[in-house]
Amino acid sequence: MNKHTRRQFLKVASLSFLGVAGASMLPSNGRAEGVFQSQGSALKARHWGMVIDTRRFTTRESFQKVIDACHKFHNVPNIGTKQEVKWLWTDGYKQVFTDQVDRYPAREVLARRYLLLCNHCENPACVRVCPTGATFRRADGVVAMDYHRCIGCRYCMAGCPYGARSFNFMDPRPHLAELNTTFPARMKGVVEKCTFCSERLSEGLLPLCVEASDGAIAFGDLEDPESSVRKLLAENFTLRRKPTLGTEPSVFYII
Repeated sequence: MNKHTRRQFLKVASLSFLGVAGASMLPSNGRAEGVFQSQGSALKARHWGMVIDTRRFTTRESFQKVIDACHKFHNVPNIGTKQEVKWLWTDGYKQVFTDQVDRYPAREVLARRYLLLCNHCENPACVRVCPTGATFRRADGVVAMDYHRCIGCRYCMAGCPYGARSFNFMDPRPHLAELNTTFPARMKGVVEKCTFCSERLSEGLLPLCVEASDGAIAFGDLEDPESSVRKLLAENFTLRRKPTLGTEPSVFYII
């Protein structure tokens, strides 16, 4: 092996080693610090959480207004039956609250649709199974994604018990009526989901679903007894999805 060829080999080998070493040095607890640039006006919390008042979603239009606000801004494609990609969606009581012991809930409770999204769990199964660190839990409780690290293995989809993740089997961009250039569009072969609008939090803005809900969705710090979410939890009966699994969802539903 001549010197030039040997030098090239060693260069490639060293870069490969650094890549493997870098992956192995990802935080074992799934948390990541400093992964986005926040401004001085950024909203901050020790544990972001959400409370959804299901009594105030009374029509299909009230749901669709919230879903459209989220999906349009975040470039979520509408591909139809070929490939469903969703950040927000709805389902019925028995499909949402599968482990409730109340066999005879009120008729109006059974008749309602319920808004669903990533639960940003305290103990997220998706984080534990991700082999590359593409999915991680931030210090403020947001379960975030790095699309550049995602290798499309879909382990996170298998691990998530809430069906909150979607896989791009095809390029989603041709299926966007209008591209929002301020938010990155995904590509074929990666998983995506709700981010609690972390990019807006860094600019001092609330999540889009909260703004579009006309007061039906509250968002705040679960660790702050004076926050809007804690006050709602103190004053209302709420449910979380599949609490028996131990994932500790950060999304609560007023029933």
